[in-house]
Amino acid sequence: MSLEATVLDLLSSFPHWLATMVIGAMPIFELRGAIPIALGIYDMSPVSAFIFAVLGNMIPVVPLLLFLDPVSTYLRRFAIFDKFFSWLFGRTHRNHSERFEKYGTLALTLFVAVPLPVTGAWTGCAAAFVFGIKFRHAFPAILAGVLIAGIIVSSVTLGGIGLVDLFS
Repeated sequence: MSLEATVLDLLSSFPHWLATMVIGAMPIFELRGAIPIALGIYDMSPVSAFIFAVLGNMIPVVPLLLFLDPVSTYLRRFAIFDKFFSWLFGRTHRNHSERFEKYGTLALTLFVAVPLPVTGAWTGCAAAFVFGIKFRHAFPAILAGVLIAGIIVSSVTLGGIGLVDLFS
């Protein structure tokens, strides 16, 4: 059974709006998975699918932005985690700091907006943490990216559903 089928089976007793929010909050799916499921499987309206997927996708953002720093600070007391975070920060800064310094929160928005694997709100929160982007700047940047990604995913999904209907 695929991961998607397992998740849908686990959420089968949930109202569709709530299942859409839960899927949107999951780091593997986010709204990139929630919108197509809401539109294609739950037969929700595009507006409802968009709203519930965006809300779900944004639920983990606040705790992630607020608690990644204290959790990493605590974990750095242990040598293995200190080595990991030093490696992660060093690698990330070497590979991406020029873009983030040049474009700031716009880079964060665009990073989250690209509807590809590993570019959503969860990873955006990690990037904001690594680059020291404050909550007051990171939250609106991530929200804007999620909204843009939601528009893109909705448009592509609705186009795909329309194509399927043409050939049915």
